[in-house]
Amino acid sequence: MRVLLNEIAPRTAVPGTEVSGEALAVLYAHPEGWTRANMVATLDGAGTGEDGLTGSINTPPDHEVYRLLRDLADVVLVGAGTARAEGYRRPGPRVRPGRTPCPDVAVVSRSALVPPGLAAPARDRGGAWMVTRAGAGAEALERARALLGADRVLVHGDAEVDLGAALADLADRGLSRVLCEGGPSLLADVAAHGLLDELCLTTVPLLAGGDARRIAFGVPAGLELRPRLILEAGGTLLHRFVRPTP
Repeated sequence: MRVLLNEIAPRTAVPGTEVSGEALAVLYAHPEGWTRANMVATLDGAGTGEDGLTGSINTPPDHEVYRLLRDLADVVLVGAGTARAEGYRRPGPRVRPGRTPCPDVAVVSRSALVPPGLAAPARDRGGAWMVTRAGAGAEALERARALLGADRVLVHGDAEVDLGAALADLADRGLSRVLCEGGPSLLADVAAHGLLDELCLTTVPLLAGGDARRIAFGVPAGLELRPRLILEAGGTLLHRFVRPTP
C-alpha cells in the first residue's frame, strides 16, 4: 500500500513509500482504552452495495486492513441487525500475538436477541457478549444468558442501551481496545455519545447510485474527526480519521 499521508508514525514510512506487514501494523496500532470504528463506503457515500451488504463493495486492500484491525482489537462491537444480515460468526485466531488467542465479539441489541451465528461456542474462536438494556424484559435476558452465559450478558440502561457504561464494563473485563463495525445506527449512536476516538474509513473506487444508507445513520453525531493516515492501493483509499485532542 502506498502512503499518501502519515501523521501517525512518520519514522515508519514517508509519503510515497510502500508499506506492508509489520509496518502496516505499526501505522494501525490500537491503543488501550480506545474505540475505533471500521467502515467502507463508495465514492458517492453508499455504505453497502445493491444487495444491502458490505461484501459487495469490499476490495482486497479493504479486506487486508479489516483483518489487521480485528487482529489488533480486544473486542468487535456490532449491532444485532448487522450481525444477522452479514452472517457474523465469532472471530477466528489472530495472526499476531495478542492478549488472547482470538478477539471477542460484543453484539448490541435492544431486544437481547442473540444472532444465530454467535449463539454457540466454537472451537478456536473468540467469545461472545451481549450488550443490552433492562427494558428487553426478563424472558429475553434469561434466553440470552442461557445461550451465552450469565456473566456475558451486560445489562446497561433501561429504555435505551447505555453504551458508555457498556464500554466501561467491557474495559473492566480486559476488553478496552474496541473495534466497532457498525452498522450505521450503532456507529451514529457511538459517535453521538462521544465514545468514538477514531474512524477507519475505506473509500472504494465505485459510484453505487441507488438509495443505500450512509455509514452512519440515525441520531445526529456532529463529531469532528481529522485525517492522520491515508493509504492507497489499486484505487482504494484507506483513511484513519482521529478525534482531535482537546
